Amino acid sequence: MTHGSAPMARAGGGIVAPMTAETSAPALPEGFPLDPMAARVIGALIEKSMTTPDNYPLSLNAVTTACNQVSNRDPVVEFSETDVATTLRTLTDHGIASLYRKPGDRVIKYVHKLDRALGIGLAECAVLAVLLLRGDQTAGELRQRTERYGTFASLDEVKRTLGELMEILPPLVSQLSLRPGQNEPRFRHLIATATEDTVSTEGADVSHTTTTAPPPADPDHPSAAVRADTDAIGARVSELERKLDALLETLGVTEI
Repeated sequence: MTHGSAPMARAGGGIVAPMTAETSAPALPEGFPLDPMAARVIGALIEKSMTTPDNYPLSLNAVTTACNQVSNRDPVVEFSETDVATTLRTLTDHGIASLYRKPGDRVIKYVHKLDRALGIGLAECAVLAVLLLRGDQTAGELRQRTERYGTFASLDEVKRTLGELMEILPPLVSQLSLRPGQNEPRFRHLIATATEDTVSTEGADVSHTTTTAPPPADPDHPSAAVRADTDAIGARVSELERKLDALLETLGVTEI
């Protein structure tokens, strides 16, 4: 299945994908699973399409900024425009994103096509976007973090959508087992590969964590935490600089 040409199958009935002798169960369409950068790009496109529709579709610069923003992201990343452009080209080739340019536009913009590629609706896209951007979440966290998307009126609606995403064949979301200290199950998307750097640490199992005391601070060799804070500040500064450049361009200011 390519370019969203056919809907996903559902285990509980309803939409059913055609089966062949060679395929005993539906598979994810061509282009899936997404790599971590593609997952961030698609998540960012979905988020902006729902939370700031007046500024959507997004230019390459806007997509890069959305990927690298500090708020509502886990982990925080710093992708280059070149790498984001390459990822967008791959997503476009597979029909998971597409170019958008209307008469008068000076730059090419991009839109996501995840709903068409997977045969899902806006509610399902909202849930997947948060999972792609922030890692594993409980139903309550998803309810809170999709408020800006305007897709759910209650926690029950979120849980119903999660159930539908788990019933789709193949499933797009899985429910994780409860870990020590957790009161609610967490949910994980199944449409992208995960790496150590991109898996959310929220709710991680720390039962095997050692308690060795940290070494004394060395000003010439900052700790990982200090480096992470510095990187986050640098990413934030870069984001503000990009926004300032965009504002100055809009105002026609060439130098300050």
